[in-house]
Amino acid sequence: MLARLSELIWADWLWFPKGHGWADLKDHDGKVFPKPQDLWASIPVALCFLVIRQIFERTVAIPLASLLGVSDKQRVHAPPNPVLESHFCSTSKHPTQSSLERLSKQTGFSVRQVQRWFRRRRNQERPSKLKKFREASWRFTFYLLAFFAGLAALIDKPWLYDMKLMWDDFPKMPLLPSEYWYYMIELGFYLSLIFSVASDIKRKDFKEQIIHHVATIFLLSFSWLVNYIRGGTLIMLVHDASDYLMESAKMFNYAGWRKTCNVIFVVFAAVFIVTRLVILPFWIIHTTLVYPLTIYSPFFGYYFFNGLMLVLQTLHIFWTALILRMVVKFLPGNDIVQDERSDKDETESEDEDNDRERGGKSKNGHVPNGHTPLNNNRRKTD
Repeated sequence: MLARLSELIWADWLWFPKGHGWADLKDHDGKVFPKPQDLWASIPVALCFLVIRQIFERTVAIPLASLLGVSDKQRVHAPPNPVLESHFCSTSKHPTQSSLERLSKQTGFSVRQVQRWFRRRRNQERPSKLKKFREASWRFTFYLLAFFAGLAALIDKPWLYDMKLMWDDFPKMPLLPSEYWYYMIELGFYLSLIFSVASDIKRKDFKEQIIHHVATIFLLSFSWLVNYIRGGTLIMLVHDASDYLMESAKMFNYAGWRKTCNVIFVVFAAVFIVTRLVILPFWIIHTTLVYPLTIYSPFFGYYFFNGLMLVLQTLHIFWTALILRMVVKFLPGNDIVQDERSDKDETESEDEDNDRERGGKSKNGHVPNGHTPLNNNRRKTD
């Protein structure tokens, strides 16, 4: 039963065009081809990245943060309170107005004091600026090195300039040592991001990031299995081309270097749009989705690979919308670009401003239930 199921899953007609199959990927005449067991090498690479990251953050990122002047504001911690802590952990970090009033009666605090306690308690859970800088500097270093290493590996390859050549003699293209290491390092890095997801900063696009990482891992793994490696290397190069710019903009943002951050962010936005919304869909995806139909009949592996490509492209459109929103906010005010995916601390002045707004409304409007109306909706920055 299992043997039959395995035979069906790995049938040649599913993963290769007619007339080709797994037999084409057997080593012969000194030529080496990718093998499924090679992918296991990415796991120890991922574990090495986790160790290297810890060493890097302690020995490079922290001194660099100090050099650039990265500092955190002193946070006022919420005083211990079992009742409020229980509600915060088990019910909601953003209590409704009725919950605030009930908690006020249970604790003997005023509603204003309860609200302030929750604000301070939420701030305690937000990552520090130094932690953000450490994470950004690590990713910046990897993406920068990966981009230029990938460029060096592909600069003399003909399919970098004529992408139709990625299908030349498919699937019988032998594996090059540079392709092997490029794949294992990139795949290991994305696996390390999955392994460290519990400790990394969770931004507003957390779900989209996870989908992106998983889709990338599946895409790289599948392209390795069926020898779509030429296309895979082009996809990795295009992705790395803009990522290091975004991470460097974040680093200067956390350091308070406003003009530098703004300039880098504008460059990043331009590179991101050109690589992700022009080169990737109109050159690479066109060569994997449209061109193959002129030389092969469609098969399941063709649909599977391009399905993953379209998932990535959808995420790129989503992120482009976020980037353009930040660019629009940046241009008129000449102010620092804020990563809309990140949380920032709630301040005392924000609450005071809210109080004045509420006070102004209550002078001319009805006060429900005899209480000052409280704006307890979740802030955009939460």
